[in-house]
Amino acid sequence: MVERVPWMAPVDYEIMLFFDDHPILVSPKVLSVNIEYDRQYVSRRCSALVDAGLLDSVDTGLYQLTDTGRAYLEGELDVSELERDED
Repeated sequence: MVERVPWMAPVDYEIMLFFDDHPILVSPKVLSVNIEYDRQYVSRRCSALVDAGLLDSVDTGLYQLTDTGRAYLEGELDVSELERDED
């Protein structure tokens, strides 16, 4: 089990797990249908995960999991490395 990061939303883990299970480029629209969350909310969370280095925005509107994201899911990343400034 991975350690929770304070700024992360519960859906963030589901987003990263989807990409870990399906190593493909996906838009927030496709992702939202598959994890059953609102598309706009998923899009905002993908942007937050990109800012944290957990997802990569490969092309306009397409995302994939980064090596850092995989390391987080595998429990191999010190979560203090994922702290970010609050807006």
